[in-house]
Amino acid sequence: MDQASATPTGPAPLGPGPLAPASFAVRVLDAELEPEPLDPEQIVSGAPEVTGKVLWESADGKQIRGIWQITPGVVTDTEADELFVVVSGRATVEVAGGDTLEIGPGDACVLREGDRTTWTVHETLRKAYHISS
Repeated sequence: MDQASATPTGPAPLGPGPLAPASFAVRVLDAELEPEPLDPEQIVSGAPEVTGKVLWESADGKQIRGIWQITPGVVTDTEADELFVVVSGRATVEVAGGDTLEIGPGDACVLREGDRTTWTVHETLRKAYHISS
């Protein structure tokens, strides 16, 4: 992550593994994200584009923290065990066999590993997340 979008409090650069500082701050709304191509089979309608940035990853790869964004459209996914907070945008997330979640700025959401979801993104959605596996 470049210094324009993050201000770490430690001397090491942000990134996965033991080199990441113990504590740091990132302006989630301003962070520069990198393209994360969607599998075309996940796209139901529209031309959604996904970008993201991993901010931290545990040495064993079982925990990941980062920022993720998707532009309007409809996509399907099989979820990981995830907690996220929406910082901008709006979406409807339909969980197969479960609830339909209307999410927007300030909403915290928990998805269970294996949940099959359909995301209808109404406004470009950006979230900060923590995934455990």
